[in-house]
Amino acid sequence: MNLKNKTLSGFIKRHPDGFGFFIPDDKEHPDVYVPQNAMKSAMTNDRVTLAVEKERDGRFRGVIIDITERSQKRVAGKFYKQSERWGFIKDEGRGWGQDLKIPMDQSMNAKEGELVEARIVMFPDQGPFEGEVVQVIGDAKDPLNDIKRVVITQNIPDHFSAATLEEAKHFNSNPVEKDFVNRKDLRHLPIITIDGATAKDFDDAILTEMTSDGFHLYVAIADVSHYVKPKTSMDQEAYERGNSVYFPNFVIPMLPEAISNGLCSLMPNVPRLALVADMTFDFNGEMKTTQFYEGVIQSKARVTYGEAQELLDGAAGKSSINVEVAKKLDHVKENIFKSADLAKVLMAKRFKEGSLDLEVPETELVIDGSGEPVDIIKSERLFAHRLIEEMMLSANVAVAKFFAQKEIAAIYRVHEEPGEEKIELLQRYMQNMGSQASLGGGKLQKRLTRMLQEFEGKPEAQIIHILTLRSMSQAKYTQTNLGHFGLGFDFYTHFTSPIRRYPDLIVHRLIKSQILKNGQYHLIPEEDLATAGTWLSATEQKAAKAERQIQAIKKARFMQKMVGDTFEGIISSVTKFGVFVLLRQFNIDGLIRLDDLGKEKFEFDEENLTLSAKRSGFSYTMGDPLNVTVSLVDIEQGQINFVLDKNSMQKTERSVNARPASKRPSDGSVRNNEPRAPQAQAKGGRGRSRSSGREEPREESNENSRRPSRGGNRSGRDEKSAQGGKKSFKKSSSGSTFNKEKEPARFEKKPGSGYTKSEPRLIPPEKKSFIRSLFSKSVPDEITAKPVATGSAYEPKPRYSSLSDYLDQKKKGSPNEEKSVAKPAFKSAENRKNSEKRRSPSDDSGGVRKARPNKSRRTNKSR
Repeated sequence: MNLKNKTLSGFIKRHPDGFGFFIPDDKEHPDVYVPQNAMKSAMTNDRVTLAVEKERDGRFRGVIIDITERSQKRVAGKFYKQSERWGFIKDEGRGWGQDLKIPMDQSMNAKEGELVEARIVMFPDQGPFEGEVVQVIGDAKDPLNDIKRVVITQNIPDHFSAATLEEAKHFNSNPVEKDFVNRKDLRHLPIITIDGATAKDFDDAILTEMTSDGFHLYVAIADVSHYVKPKTSMDQEAYERGNSVYFPNFVIPMLPEAISNGLCSLMPNVPRLALVADMTFDFNGEMKTTQFYEGVIQSKARVTYGEAQELLDGAAGKSSINVEVAKKLDHVKENIFKSADLAKVLMAKRFKEGSLDLEVPETELVIDGSGEPVDIIKSERLFAHRLIEEMMLSANVAVAKFFAQKEIAAIYRVHEEPGEEKIELLQRYMQNMGSQASLGGGKLQKRLTRMLQEFEGKPEAQIIHILTLRSMSQAKYTQTNLGHFGLGFDFYTHFTSPIRRYPDLIVHRLIKSQILKNGQYHLIPEEDLATAGTWLSATEQKAAKAERQIQAIKKARFMQKMVGDTFEGIISSVTKFGVFVLLRQFNIDGLIRLDDLGKEKFEFDEENLTLSAKRSGFSYTMGDPLNVTVSLVDIEQGQINFVLDKNSMQKTERSVNARPASKRPSDGSVRNNEPRAPQAQAKGGRGRSRSSGREEPREESNENSRRPSRGGNRSGRDEKSAQGGKKSFKKSSSGSTFNKEKEPARFEKKPGSGYTKSEPRLIPPEKKSFIRSLFSKSVPDEITAKPVATGSAYEPKPRYSSLSDYLDQKKKGSPNEEKSVAKPAFKSAENRKNSEKRRSPSDDSGGVRKARPNKSRRTNKSR
């Protein structure tokens, strides 16, 4: 393939600094750097045609020839008045390339600073970048408007069409006898659901029985495909959404509520249609037989994770028996006990074969009726979560193997092995944190597991698990079976959540095309499956981005009440502009700017990921404990800034100033080989040499997360889940307002008098110039904070809202990963006899017939 000069089509990502990265449709071609002067008026996620040239160093540079499709037709942001004739919406995220002008007569009388939704009526390549306000959302500071702003920004459909709602009205509230025809009746079995306490949609139910040869497992999944037919309005909208999107106390469902919370929700004591995976295992956890069939079930109990755990703990003597729970679940307790036994066997087998067990703590936000976060609950992973997880994993594997045995084209959930470069990077991380393990030789998953075990029970364990997860590639949907590296499976797909994931609905239709002979379900051409995999991976990533964004905003709101308060933390990442610190009490990270780390000049060691001072040798490294004070919060961008707490700063200064005279050079400088200062007052704090350090890989998609419920967050079950304990914090007031042109009041250290408040002063022009070169935006007017001891004047923050945001953006310019070898799935078309059987009739869409819907949202995908 000649890569010297060519024209490519694909998507463009506009960097806040103005340049861009081009993601070609040709998956074999590397991403292309587009300089600022070649970006034209392209906005993030626009489809463009690019002229590409290969440079001497092997990298690719491109120039945008044409913008073929715009990704955004509507935007949200604050409205500002510019003159009597014009207003504008500021390009806060730097994804448009310029601010959007709004004629005052098209502003719907929006007030200064109000949050509005606008429709773009003219793009920059057509004339002035101009729009019109279509909705005044309200006060940008109102917490209730947070979700609405994120939904508009991410182009997430949040209303069903009239046609879809009309289709939903035609269904009965419960299935009727005619729906049971030709279905296996399982209503007599003690099948149960196990979900979060606030869950409202139950799409999976289980039953485990003991046999003389091992275990008999039923996994019954809501039969969404029975109701949602191809070519209907409901199916088209479900495909466009791709999945449900979960926010704190709010969900944007993939399907109307009549289906997702009603007819397809496996509620107790009512009949429900299901697609059943019927499996048997021996006592070693080896799957012996599988079969799939349409069934009708009637759940005998709606069990919560907490109730299941209490029952198991009571039976094991770990805690006193909860009489109320034991009485409530007495009729289904044998099912729970036997399911727990099977889960233990399956877990042992999976981990023995190399499945990774990454425990990355998650958080759940507690939101009040006004939209304000009132608490942040650290997740706690119960065995009850693992129990359900193992049942779902088994069903997903069984379905993927079924497709391979039938030799049909299907859609798989794949997770490719990380590239060699990422593994070397991860090993360097580990060695810098004290690991003695090697990642060379043997099965990679087992080697990673051994290395993770070295840090069990240590403070660094959380950071290590995050870094390992981020070194993984992105999980995705594809028609090619590449296996699942993280889980250690050669065959894996998604089958267990058709209410909230469209890929599962495709899988259900494919299963029925093989087990039913009524001609209602058909195979799907490979090219349509390929298109569906790309599109559905993109919608998943878009939903994940929106969920992370609202989490960041709500966490910033929560921390605003604590400006000036001090917490213990641990350095989770080191960058050239400062360090990210993860607070121990909850999963919130914030940035300490470079200038706030001390009076010395620190240099960034990219090889070892450390910040080191040349004169003293002091260094900051991942895993170092730090006491930090919350200095500044930007709610709109979801950003949190820390500074070293006053005691830590004084301790550092004393370490520098108290050096023996004989150790100091005559010129007053400090020798490089002198010891570093302590980084924090936290117990267990330790100094590190300048050679130590870390680096941060990218994040894998949250494949292991259990869906949140309609009333709150639910942790995932297909591959990982979490819930947990609480930690409450009292409010603390915030102080003076920061101004764009002035620095905030700060503290200066005077001899013998500690810290005293100094007056704000103007930032010198040369300082402003330096700031602009490093940061993408200035500090918003409305941000408030208590004055804190910083050791230097305040400057605007970088453009990263969190460590996750920094790592995600950091990876955009990285070279493509090595291609993985496909696992055996089905025979090639050339070798398959009677291949015409796989051709779908003209009336079949399989839900994915439309390769590229002609809608703006089609192009809003992430890599």
